[in-house]
This record gives sequence, C-alpha cells and structure tokens, in this order.
Amino acid sequence: MFSTQKSKKLVLIVTVILVTLGTFGIFDTQAQDVIMVGLITKTETNPFFVKMREGAQAAADAAGVKLITAAGTSDSDNDSQVTAIENMVNAGVKGILLVPAVSAAIVPTVKKARDAGVLVIALDTPTDPDDAVDALFATDNHKAGLLIGQYAKAAFNGKTAVIATLDAAPSNKTGVLRHTGFVEGFGIKDDDPSIVCSGDSGGDQAKGQTLMENCLTKNPDINLVYAINEPAAAGAYTALDKAGKADGVTIVAVDGGCSPGIAGIISGHFAATSQQYPLKMAQMGVEAVVKYAKDGTKPSGYTDTGVSLISIKPLEGVESQGAVFGAQSCWGTLEDGEMDAAVAADKAAGIAPPAEATAESTEATPEATP
Repeated sequence: MFSTQKSKKLVLIVTVILVTLGTFGIFDTQAQDVIMVGLITKTETNPFFVKMREGAQAAADAAGVKLITAAGTSDSDNDSQVTAIENMVNAGVKGILLVPAVSAAIVPTVKKARDAGVLVIALDTPTDPDDAVDALFATDNHKAGLLIGQYAKAAFNGKTAVIATLDAAPSNKTGVLRHTGFVEGFGIKDDDPSIVCSGDSGGDQAKGQTLMENCLTKNPDINLVYAINEPAAAGAYTALDKAGKADGVTIVAVDGGCSPGIAGIISGHFAATSQQYPLKMAQMGVEAVVKYAKDGTKPSGYTDTGVSLISIKPLEGVESQGAVFGAQSCWGTLEDGEMDAAVAADKAAGIAPPAEATAESTEATPEATP
C-alpha cells in the first residue's frame, strides 16, 4: 500500500502534469469541444454575400459555435475556394457552407473534404453534379428566371421584343439556371432571333454597363434586358440612361436586395425582380452543421429557401408582390425615406399593403447613406 505521504506526493505530481498540459494547450477539453463551421462565398463585397455572412454569424453566435469565413476575388475564382476548403479542413471544421464559384471545378476538392468527414452544404449555387455535396439550400434559380420571364412576356403582350441577356459565365450554374428559366418563361428558345445580344456580365455593375453599351452598339433597338442579378441590371440602366434610351426599355433581374434591387423597383428603373433570401440559407446551413456535429445527422437533397416576384407594375395573370413587401424582405440597407417611397409607390399602383413580411425575409434597417 502507498503511505499517506507517498499518496499526497503522487497527487501533487499528477496535478502539476495536468496543469502543464492545459497551459500549453496539449490537454484542453474546452478547446476540443468548440464546433467550427466554415462559410465560403464567391466574393466578400456583393451585398448578397455580406447578408449571408451576417446570417451565418448570427446563427453561429446563437449556437455557441465558431464561424470561419473565406471568399474568392470574383464570381469565377475557383482557386481561392479550393485553398479555403483545404485550410478549413486542416483547421478541423465540422462542416463547410459553400457558394461554388465554378460548379464543376470545385467538386474534387469537395470530395476530399467529405472523405475527411466534413459535412459540405452548397448555398445558393448547386455543384455539378448536384450530389457532389451532402445537401443544397438555395433559391430555385430556374424558377427565379421563369418568374421574370413570364412577367416580361405579359408586359410585352405580343409586342415585338428585342432582347439583351446580361449573363454570368457559362461555368456558373446559377447563371445558367436563371437564364434558361427566363427564356422558358418568355416562351422562346436560346437561339431565338429576338435575342440579339448576350454576354458575361460577371454579375458586376461596371461590367454590366460595358456589356450593355456594347449591346446597344450592336443593336440600338433593344427594348428588353434580362440581367443575372441587380448589380448587372444597374449597370445596364446606366448605359441605357446615358444613351437616352432608358424610358423605352424593360429591365428584369434576380436578387431582391435593398439596393440596387428594391430601390430600382421603386424608382421604376427595373420593371421586376425575383427576390431570394440569403440570410435564411446561411442560418439553415449553420444549424445543419451544428446538428451534424452533435448527433451525426446529415441533411440531404435540395431545400428550397423561397423566391418572390417583386414589381410595382402588377400584371393580370402574373402573381407578384409590391415594393413594401420587397422592402420588408430585402437584404442590405434601405436608404433613409425608402420605406416611405415604397408605400407611396404601392399606393400609386393600387397595391394593397402586405399583411406581414415573408417568413424567409430579413429585416433591413433604414439608414441614411453617408
């Protein structure tokens, strides 16, 4: 048997060892218990992805987990996303929420992450193939394009359309889905002669303006513009306005951000936009990773996070919501007085006030622009 003195000495030695291990981080059960979630977006500056990060951070804070974020430098920057995934796997994340920049090229890196036991969920944009990830939380992007295509068809009501499409790169699956939805909704095919100009806008306002200027040079009679997103649509409007043609052209887009989206609807620069909900995608993604980390439950398949057509020019046979609904549900920041302008625009159009914002919506805080 140990003597009492030897027992005390042994306890003291063990205590010193445990304290030392904890001090140097070798035996830190608290650190080991921290769940880490990764979020990788296409870029850092697009308001859509800014709101997505805000939603993910809010969900991470609520769940008591750590969020690690990364982004590419453009909508087609695959290399940065590859590096980000590798870094996050090495850091020990339980799951990665990914907005793929290049839907097919990212797949091999996603496979390595999943093989390492990391849950990978695509947000907003599917991979190619879709089942390269564990699950997809996203807008039905084909439907988003379909809605604005149907709206444009009803607005033209048999009038001859001369169309420009401001697209994304062919490798961007979201862009392809929105484009195909638009042409289907308008009732035409991709090779229809009414489409006189198409190009990659990069989803960027400056590039969208340059592309629209080039399209006008090619055909000055363009009277309908489809844009992959609202920054590209804003660029198109600037080009049209400078050419003195803005009043005669219908612009439709996808996103539903506060600015330039809903602001463009209120001002009349855009005829319609399909509104999506990035904050909801991110919140659901974080919650799914936390559940997987705690009990091993994996999400699977596709979850539709919703889409609504927004316009202050309602058309018979086309279901839409007004500017107030859009402003209540948009992501980003409303400028000072924008909600009042939305109320006035809806009233002028005879649109009844919405009962409440959508369940998918995010509250936008009206703030003055500095």
